[in-house]
Amino acid sequence: MHYPEALNKLMVALGKLPGIGPKTAQRLAFYLLNAPADEARDLAAAILEARRQTHYCSVCGNLTDRDPCRLCTDLGRDDSVICVVEEARDIVALEKTRQYRGLYHVLQGALSPVDGIGPDQLNIKGLLQRLQGGTVKEVLLATNADTEGEATALYLARLLKPLGLKVTRLAYGIPVGSDLEYADEITLARALSGRREMV
Repeated sequence: MHYPEALNKLMVALGKLPGIGPKTAQRLAFYLLNAPADEARDLAAAILEARRQTHYCSVCGNLTDRDPCRLCTDLGRDDSVICVVEEARDIVALEKTRQYRGLYHVLQGALSPVDGIGPDQLNIKGLLQRLQGGTVKEVLLATNADTEGEATALYLARLLKPLGLKVTRLAYGIPVGSDLEYADEITLARALSGRREMV
């Protein structure tokens, strides 16, 4: 490239971020270069502060700035249900619904033999430890509806069923506001098999 070395380094660093291609990295680098010095300094400070103060909850694996996290210490939550998710960001999506009041457990990934991710690379041992107290009656598997998420849910269901727990899975179906003609075959098949009686 014909840019100064420092600017090249900035573009390369920005290009490593998810969803940022070379053109976007270049645009962001030029923006930051021309932004007021305070803005660039604030961004750098925010990144460093977030990395310094954010860590995983020792109980559920959620991202937090205190241990245990706020969700684990909330006495208003139902401790008989644990919702298992792949990533901490999945908790935010579920919390926005205001429909779930149980506890969470973050696996920090999903099974993916192609990528070398097996059960030992996930936070499954932590989940099994949490289930030993006898308080938990239901485990809700809320992994993604992709190949890795399905494999993870199936693996966990087989692992947890012998423990005498109720193991449930998020329902699948047609998204609200969508047209049937645009739904793929797998989504339609799951919607049909998960149909329920109208009341």
